[in-house]
Amino acid sequence: MRLLLIEDDVSLHTTLQRSLVRSGMRVDVCADGGHALQRWVAMQPDVVVLDLTLPGVDGLDILVQARAARLDTPVLILTARSTVGDRIVGLNAGADDYLAKPFDLDELEARVRALHRRHRASAHENRDDSLQWGQLRYDRDSGAVYHQHQVLDLAPRELTLLRILMEKAGHAVSKERLFELVFPGEKQVHLEAIEVVVYRLRKKLADKGVQLVTLRGLGYLLKAAS
Repeated sequence: MRLLLIEDDVSLHTTLQRSLVRSGMRVDVCADGGHALQRWVAMQPDVVVLDLTLPGVDGLDILVQARAARLDTPVLILTARSTVGDRIVGLNAGADDYLAKPFDLDELEARVRALHRRHRASAHENRDDSLQWGQLRYDRDSGAVYHQHQVLDLAPRELTLLRILMEKAGHAVSKERLFELVFPGEKQVHLEAIEVVVYRLRKKLADKGVQLVTLRGLGYLLKAAS
């Protein structure tokens, strides 16, 4: 499991990281609210543990921005703000669970794993042999993308890029993550090469009922054409 811990208390995030890594998780730490959303998009974690009181940008603002960008990662809020009103505000902003400080490490781990299980079960229930987004349909068996029953003429990298974006349709995918998947292991290729693939794919989608949108600082996403 990949977990992103957004917490500025050095002592606390060091302890949590050590404990959760021992439990078999990969844990990345971000201590600055101003960089948290970019780290979230780049890492694509399975669960986010989010403190509310952060330097740079408040945790609630980060959560609101993440949900607005269609990042559906399960979020456990971790905070000293323990009143009922604070919990309601956090849950209404898009959090999936809430744990007040001080807390038990075993309870934190149990809640994180429960969020991960529920999210995976939901994703599995919604999985189909094809992906539909707007007028596009990706057939998992053939690996082809169709527009109104016609196969789109796409280069291999364009097809890979479109498939990734369709699987995350409506969600931002970072340039770095796309580069890793479209140019796997090609160390001689520069990161900017993904922009060329995006440009070519965008032209081919111009009249297909979807838009390939650039979100500065976050990456790229597909949305229905307006």
